[in-house]
Amino acid sequence: QVQLVESGGGLVQAGGSLRLSCAASGGTFGRYAMGWFRQVSGKEREFVAVISGVTTDYADSVKGRFTVSRDNAKSTVYLQMSSLKPEDTALYYCAAGWLMSRRGASYNYWGQGTQVTVSS
Repeated sequence: QVQLVESGGGLVQAGGSLRLSCAASGGTFGRYAMGWFRQVSGKEREFVAVISGVTTDYADSVKGRFTVSRDNAKSTVYLQMSSLKPEDTALYYCAAGWLMSRRGASYNYWGQGTQVTVSS
C-alpha cells in the first residue's frame, strides 16, 4: 500500500509560480509512474503531467509552463508551475501507478490533494 501526501499549494497571483510536492511512502517509489491531475469542483478530473523514469508527458494546457520531476532518494515527485493563470485554479492530486498514462483509471494510489488558487 502506497501513501501519497501532497503539499505546496496556496494562493498566488497570475503570472506567479508554485512548486507542489508529493511525498510517497509504503512502496518502491522508483518503480511507479507518478502523475499529477487536477479537478475543479463540478468538473471532471483532468490530467496535468506524468513522469516515469526520466520520461515525461504534459497536457497541452500546461506544456511549457509546468515541469514534473522526481527525486527517488526522497520518494518525492514535484510539479513546478510557472506563468500561472486563473484557469489553473484547482485541487491538485498526485497519483502512483504501474503504467505511464493520461488516464486517471490507470493509477492505483492517490493523495488527498492540495489546493492551488490563482488570482487575476
